[in-house]
Parts: sequence; structure tokens; C-alpha cells
Amino acid sequence: MRTEATTALTMSQVTSRAGVRPDTVRYYERIGLLPTPARTTGAHRRYDEGVIDRLRFIRGTQRLGLTLTEIGDLLSVRDTGVCPCEPAETMLERHLAEIDAEMKRLGALRAELTSMLSGMTGANCADPLPGAWCPPDREPGKEVADHA
Repeated sequence: MRTEATTALTMSQVTSRAGVRPDTVRYYERIGLLPTPARTTGAHRRYDEGVIDRLRFIRGTQRLGLTLTEIGDLLSVRDTGVCPCEPAETMLERHLAEIDAEMKRLGALRAELTSMLSGMTGANCADPLPGAWCPPDREPGKEVADHA
């Protein structure tokens, strides 16, 4: 009868293969995104191969804008052996709506800035509302006398 040996990866091997820093791995362990690794007699962490896939999943979902709490929820589903697509769909739809709202806000801001810039040619100085570019004692377009 043959027993299958599990590969025990060092922190260095894990961080190199997953593209993360050691402090990131330790943080994910503390907050529960990664399982507590086995330890050697010298208290060095030893990881199984599954941690690489888990770290790549975490990084990929972060890139999509999911929070660590949301990622933890997806990992909980994934850990049961079920694909987390259904809960992920809801999260991604919400993030997409947030991106759309931010793009709309930025589009309006861009239009406002473009309008202001077009009014700042030459002696014209378009004041932003409700403020002013120039100090209250100075009118736009007039030079300040040099007090030498």
C-alpha cells in the first residue's frame, strides 16, 4: 500500500509561486482567509500546495474589486466544494453598478472642468462656484501693483 506524501512548502516557496509578500500571507492567516499552516519543530510554517491556488483566488478577486470580507464569503462557499459563482455574481453586479455610478460622476466632473477651462482664456477668470480663484480684494484680470 502506497501513501501519498504531501508537499510541505516554505514561506519563501509560497510567496514566490503566488506572487505575494510574506506579511500578506501572515495577514491572510490572521484574518482567516488562509488556514493555519502546520509548523516544524522549529516553529517554521509549512504549507500544502492548495495554499497557492487559494492565494491566486484571493488576488484575482481583489483585482476585481471585491473586499476581503466578500472574498472570505466566497472562500467559505468554495471550501464546501461548491462553485461560488452564484454569490459572486451578486457581488460583481453590485460592484459593476458602483463603477457605473463612479464613471457617471467622473463624466460630470470632467464636463465641469472642461467648461471652467474654456472660460479661463486671457483676462477672463471663471470662478468656481461657490468659491473664487482670486482673493476678495483683487478682481480677475487686473494686475497687482508691485510693492518694492
